[in-house]
Amino acid sequence: MISSNDFRTGVTLNLDGSVWRVVEFLHVKPGKGSAFVRTKLKNVQTGNTVERTFRAGETVPQAILEKRTMQHTYKEGDQFVFMDMETYEETRLTDDQIGTSVKYIKEGMEVNVVQWETQILEVELPNSVVLEITETDPGVKGDTATGGTKPAIVETGAQVMVPLFISIGERIKIDTRNDTYLGREN
Repeated sequence: MISSNDFRTGVTLNLDGSVWRVVEFLHVKPGKGSAFVRTKLKNVQTGNTVERTFRAGETVPQAILEKRTMQHTYKEGDQFVFMDMETYEETRLTDDQIGTSVKYIKEGMEVNVVQWETQILEVELPNSVVLEITETDPGVKGDTATGGTKPAIVETGAQVMVPLFISIGERIKIDTRNDTYLGREN
């Protein structure tokens, strides 16, 4: 159990049989009446967002999430096979379970898989990944780093906007949080 006074951004709660993450919170002490905590909660499973108010000091069940490091070993049909790096057990996940991060997953990549009880909630990628460009318009002499951007397809099939001078076969670093080009591989 966690007190509403201890709410912080990122705390997970078990409300109505679902896992909710605190996105925003505000402790309010009105001049008249008792204090309360106004929160914005996001359902980890569905992505829905709601606003909810708790009395100050009210206790709520906390959802304990387990984070395991797993490595993507191969893809079989429409399922991605991950191996637990500690127990060497295999786990199969579909595109829906992985979510939007599926576009950057390649074989051999280590990710964090977040579980609640036996249910897999999300797959957390590293903040940046290095991928090879497989398709883009050719660079032209005179294209500079500040000249603009063009779309490029990387080896996993994701589309990223890159500077005009980038060409096919180059390895680039991509920020997985906001799908942006960070630079060439060092």
